[in-house]
Parts: sequence; structure tokens; C-alpha cells
Amino acid sequence: MKTRAQQRKETRQLIVEAAIRNFSDVGFHGASTRDIATDAGVTQGLLTYHFKNKEELWKAAADKIFFELRRQLEDRQQEFAGQSESTVVREVTKSYIRYTAKRPELFRFMMEEGKRPDKRMKWLVDKHLNPVYAEFTKSFGVSKPLRPHMFYALVGAASSIFALAPECKRLTGLNPLSSEAIEAHADLISKLLFPLKD
Repeated sequence: MKTRAQQRKETRQLIVEAAIRNFSDVGFHGASTRDIATDAGVTQGLLTYHFKNKEELWKAAADKIFFELRRQLEDRQQEFAGQSESTVVREVTKSYIRYTAKRPELFRFMMEEGKRPDKRMKWLVDKHLNPVYAEFTKSFGVSKPLRPHMFYALVGAASSIFALAPECKRLTGLNPLSSEAIEAHADLISKLLFPLKD
């Protein structure tokens, strides 16, 4: 039998997952806590017990998705530590691509929040994107003038096929979320953007 603490933790996780889906689909302004509660299968009162307002819930959703991403990339870097720089860069890139396939909400979330110069975009950049970008500039060996271009080339090339999976399937007949398609995409983009130097 689950303890009350376990039940609270599970309920909170259900709410955050529903929030990630809703915020990535319709953005902060389009999502409502009522819709998120319904999606999570909880009451509005239970949602507000865990999160006092929509802003707090939005931050929890962003924290979760970026924590997962950074943990996955750090694990991959450690796994390939000691190998050539080119190998590490490619493997970390592949890991990023696999994550965006598993979590297409990440790209959708960023597309929703990155287009307005408001306090949420600033918070997201300062808390979550700056550390990712700093790691990218340190590890990926891209010259300073090209860093912004390469960073956004990587983000778009890695993510858009998964974020737009229904369109891709209709247009090309390919299910980009199949394991074979994910691996083919990871291999192509890593080689295309980061050719082997050694």
C-alpha cells in the first residue's frame, strides 16, 4: 500500500506531465489549469493544492523537461569520457536527438515560449537554456561567430521532425517516432553537423 507521501508525489508527477503536454500544445496563455487537471485525471482543487497558480505549474513543467535533458546529456558525456572529442560530440548529439524524439514537447515548448520577450522567456533562458548553451559552446568546438547559428541549426534539425511527426508521416509516409527512424535521424544529423575530424 502506498504512503500518503508516495501518493502526493505520484499525483504531482501526473499534473506536471499533463502540464508539459498542454503548455507545449497551446502555450502558457492557451493552457488552463482546469484543462491540465482534467488531462491529469485530478480535480481542480487537487491541482491547486500542489501548485498555487499557473505560473508555478509552468515553471515545474519547464524544470522537469530540462532536468531530464541535462541528465541524459551529462550521462552520455560521462559514458564516452576519454574518447576523441569528435566521438563525444557525435554521441552527445545523438543522445540529444533521441531525447527530442522521446520528448517532442521540448521543441514545442520552446517554440511557444521563445517567440515573446516576456518574463517567462527570460526566466527560461536564464535558468535552463544558458547552461545548455554554455555546455554547447565549451564542448562542441564551434567558432564564436558561428555558435548561435550552429546551436539553432542543431536544435531545429534535431527536433522538428519529431515535433511535427503527424505532418512528416502524412507528407512522407515515414513514422519518425519509430526506433529505426530515430536512429537514422540521429546518425544523419550528427554526421552532417559534426563530421569526424580525427
